[in-house]
Amino acid sequence: MTDHRTKDPLHGVTLEMQVNALVTRFGWAELGKRININCFKSDPSVKSSLKFLRRTPWARAEVEALYLDSLEKPAAESPEQPAFNPWTAGRDA
Repeated sequence: MTDHRTKDPLHGVTLEMQVNALVTRFGWAELGKRININCFKSDPSVKSSLKFLRRTPWARAEVEALYLDSLEKPAAESPEQPAFNPWTAGRDA
């Protein structure tokens, strides 16, 4: 049998799946810094973002590029907040 896989990494990945993955990984604030569009900065929601991105090809292209870039780089490279332990915060080690 022949293998009918496509070489397109976005094949089968909807725009909604991309936006949700980026929001989960970066959060709305960081997403708004990485892609300078108001739907990520001012009262962001998945629904309003999808509406804008479906009508605006250049913005959709930027979201797709960031999504592909995030697939190539492991999540450990994204900035993480250090764990805060209130029980050891005031102690001298």
